[in-house]
Amino acid sequence: ATTSTAPAATDTDQNASAPVPGANSFTEAQAKSRIQDAGFSKVSALTKDDQGIWRGTAEKDGKQVAVALDFKGNVVAGAQ
Repeated sequence: ATTSTAPAATDTDQNASAPVPGANSFTEAQAKSRIQDAGFSKVSALTKDDQGIWRGTAEKDGKQVAVALDFKGNVVAGAQ
């Protein structure tokens, strides 16, 4: 018998490389807080798109970057 130690992929995985579309219940304030908790500052211009993804700009390491927060709470930098 063979066994696999690799975990099965699930739709609850955090740390997505791209924001995951879905019904987002985060308020703008909650989205900003989550992005700040991920190490970003100067979070601004947050808007929720038609896929339920909060998008805006923020600073990290002195550089301004685009950020996105999906309904699972994943924060993705450089997301367009």
